Amino acid sequence: MHMTRHIDAPQDGTHSILIVDDDADILAALEATLSRSSYEIVSCTKAAKALEILATRPFACVICDQHMPEINGLQVLEKVREHDPLCSRILITGMLAVDTLIKAINSGEIYRFIAKPWNQGEVVATIKNAVQRYKLLVENEYLHAQTRSLNGQLEAANWQLKEHLRLLTEQKESIDSAHDALRQNFEQSLGLCFRLIGSFYPLLGKQTQAVVEICRLMAATDHFTERERHVLMTSSWIYDIGLVEVERSRLHKLLNKPESCTVEERALMRQHPALGQTLAGFVDQLKEVGVTIRAHHERFDGTGYPDGLVGNRIPWTARCLAVAVTFVQCGLPKEKACQYLISQSGTGLDPEAVRLFFQVNELSNLPRDVREVMMSELQDGMELARGIITPSGVLLMPEGSVLRESSIQRLWNHCSMHLVTERLLVYSN
Repeated sequence: MHMTRHIDAPQDGTHSILIVDDDADILAALEATLSRSSYEIVSCTKAAKALEILATRPFACVICDQHMPEINGLQVLEKVREHDPLCSRILITGMLAVDTLIKAINSGEIYRFIAKPWNQGEVVATIKNAVQRYKLLVENEYLHAQTRSLNGQLEAANWQLKEHLRLLTEQKESIDSAHDALRQNFEQSLGLCFRLIGSFYPLLGKQTQAVVEICRLMAATDHFTERERHVLMTSSWIYDIGLVEVERSRLHKLLNKPESCTVEERALMRQHPALGQTLAGFVDQLKEVGVTIRAHHERFDGTGYPDGLVGNRIPWTARCLAVAVTFVQCGLPKEKACQYLISQSGTGLDPEAVRLFFQVNELSNLPRDVREVMMSELQDGMELARGIITPSGVLLMPEGSVLRESSIQRLWNHCSMHLVTERLLVYSN
């Protein structure tokens, strides 16, 4: 049976050599020849004893005389090869035919032979080469063992990776499926709410569709995060869902003849944003949707309902929804509705939201080289196509002014104290 001890990392140090010869004088001569070398020498006069010793420890080289009393040297070395194929095997002979020795070397039975009488220098060189061969074979086997081990680890890691990817793929498919189902349920719920509003009061359904289209244009700009886009679009479909609790006759009166409504009826109208917030929770779990619906009747100057929020305390999505709702529900022709939005800028409506409305809807007939911008879009080098005037009539910047970083900063500083409600028009580059 072959030895398996050589898979350990090869160690530098003294190598052992086993010499087998039934002639004590030959053993003494070889020991004397190798005495100056750094090898550990183990001598043995019997083949059987040598094989017992070989079973207990590794040897870099085994030197055996051909003429042994029990079995000849080639037979001993053949057993050595069976036991430890890495061990270098050297045969001592004085009578064996050269062609037999060469055949034994070529077939791998022995590494070299030493002819009697031998030359000390040749013996030392032969054994040195034999030990070196052994070291190389041990290192090679160790590297092969390491390679096999690493390949096994890599194969196991690849299998684990494939399994992990398979599980991730299954999880992703499951999540995608659940997401699709949730989205489908959400869209169905949203559609159901819209149909409910339209069936309850058809005018509200038509107004909702118009508001949705305006909000879609607003949401397509860079002035919203992905979450805010979702909130604005969802809110635009169900912002009036709270009105389904109002009796139809009263709702007709509230929408068409608000001046004839009683205080109680007006109070009822003011409750629908809060009720809409509650009902929105059954459609979308995002808290901001309900908050936006609750706040879409707040006014920028703080006189709105239900909470009297002022300015930027009103969510950005609610300020934009309020502009769309005001434009659609004011009941005026487009040109007059645009003028109404401008008149409400800074009081009922956020000036930035109004500017965004005009920017995306293109309802006013601006010259081809003029475009609408928001305060947040003002940049160094822009030329004003219209002067900027405060609500009190003070000219801040005349038409044709070229904006610089300093002038933009002054404009922002002024806005922190006094609103600029004017539409901001600049020349296109």
